[in-house]
Amino acid sequence: MDINSIMSSNLLQLQQTVQMSVLQNALNMETVAAIEMLEDMPQAATHPYKGSVVDIQA
Repeated sequence: MDINSIMSSNLLQLQQTVQMSVLQNALNMETVAAIEMLEDMPQAATHPYKGSVVDIQA
């Protein structure tokens, strides 16, 4: 193998590694954001109408 094909192969591997690293970092940031959003949600969500609407049809 000549030096050009070796360097081309190494560059391709480096590009794939960087791409995977960027994707992993983005996934981690999205996961952290989702966890923070879930933690900020109120613990006891009220039902939209239960207890306030009474059905008295016979």
